[in-house]
Amino acid sequence: MFAEAELACIRPAKPGVKRRPHWDLLMSLAISVVVPVKDEAENVGPLAREIAAALAAEPAHEILFIDDGSADGTVQALLALRNEIPQLRVLRHGRNLGQSRGVRSGVMAAKGDVIVTLDGDGQNDPADIPKLLRELRANPALGMVSGVRVKRQDTASRRMASRLGNRFRNWMLKDGATDTGCGLKAFRRDAYLLLPYFDHQHRFLIALMRREGFGVGFVPVGHRARLAGQSKYTNLGRLLVSVNDLLGVRWLIGRHRGPAGTEEL
Repeated sequence: MFAEAELACIRPAKPGVKRRPHWDLLMSLAISVVVPVKDEAENVGPLAREIAAALAAEPAHEILFIDDGSADGTVQALLALRNEIPQLRVLRHGRNLGQSRGVRSGVMAAKGDVIVTLDGDGQNDPADIPKLLRELRANPALGMVSGVRVKRQDTASRRMASRLGNRFRNWMLKDGATDTGCGLKAFRRDAYLLLPYFDHQHRFLIALMRREGFGVGFVPVGHRARLAGQSKYTNLGRLLVSVNDLLGVRWLIGRHRGPAGTEEL
C-alpha cells in the first residue's frame, strides 16, 4: 500500500504546483513488455522475436510472457527461446485465470517503470511499440498511451460488435475511448498499481486511469490477421461479461472523489 506522500509523487501535479523529481525520472527508465498468452504455441516464437527487434534501440528492457494455463506447447516454445532472447522471462499460472490476471502477474513481476502490453496472438504489431513510448515520454501528465487499431483485420461481425460495444461503454463511462479492445498499451507501472483490480480489468484501463486523475493519450496503430490458431473470445461471451463489468466500473467511478492532491511538506 502506498503512503500518501508516495502517491503525491506519481499523480499528475495541479497547475502551479511543482512536480517532484520521481515522476520525470520515469521517462528514461527501463521498459517491461508484458504478454499474457494461452495456447499460442505457434505464435509466441515469431512474436517474441518481433518484440525484441522493436526494442533493439532500448538498452534497458525485458520481455515477459505469462502463460495462463496453456494445454499445448506454449511454455516449451517460450523456454526454447531463452538462449536466443536473453531478456526473455517466462512466467506461468498453475491454471487459467484470464487475461487481466495475466497482465497483473506480469506487472507485479516486472522490473521496468514503464509497462507495454500486447496480445499474444500476433495481431498487435510490435513495430508500433516505439510510437507509444515516444508519446508517453513526451508528456509526463499521461499515465497511459493506448493504441487505436486502424484497418482492423477482424471479421465484419467482430468489427460491428466492437463498434457498438465501444459506443455503449463510452456512453456509460464517458472515458472518450474509441477502441478499448486494443491490447497494445504503454503505461507507468506506478500508475497501474493505484487502480482497483478485478477480473476483466484490462478492458477498462482507460476509464480507471482517468478515475485516478491521469491523462490518457491515443496513438493509431496497425492491426494484423492472427498468425495462427483461433480466438479465445466470442461476441456473445464478451457481451455477457461486459454489461456486468460496465455497471461495476460505473459504480467505482461514481464513488471516487478524485486524486487527493497531497503534498509532502
